Amino acid sequence: MIIFGTTSKLVQLAMLNLLCGFCGNPSAHGLRKRVTKFSLFFIPLFPIAPAKHSLQCTFCGAQSEVPKEEAERMLAQAQAPGGQPGAPQGMNGVPQQPGYGGNPYAGQHQPQQPQQQPGNPYQS
Repeated sequence: MIIFGTTSKLVQLAMLNLLCGFCGNPSAHGLRKRVTKFSLFFIPLFPIAPAKHSLQCTFCGAQSEVPKEEAERMLAQAQAPGGQPGAPQGMNGVPQQPGYGGNPYAGQHQPQQPQQQPGNPYQS
C-alpha cells in the first residue's frame, strides 16, 4: 500500500502597515506565502504548484492574493532600513494621503466643543 497526497504550508513573511482596500482602516497586514507539495508516506517531497502570496488585514480579516513580484517588493521595502515603519501605505507601497482610497473620513478631524456641565434642576 502506498500513501500519497498533498501538504500545504503557510509561512508568514512579514507584518506590513497598509491601508486596507476593503475596510479603509490603516492596520497591520500579514504577508503570507502558501506552498503546496506532493507528499509520499506523509513526507513532503516537491512543490506541485507555484507558491501563492496573500495579504490579510488584521482589522477586518479580508484576504487578497498578491502577485509574486509585488510580494517580493513589499518584503524588500519592509526590510529596508530607510523605510517608514508605521506609515500607512497603499497596495503599491506609496504612502497614502488622508482621504485617498479606502476611508473617506480618514484624516478629517472635527474641532472639540467644550462640554457644558448640565445644571442641577433641584439646586437654586
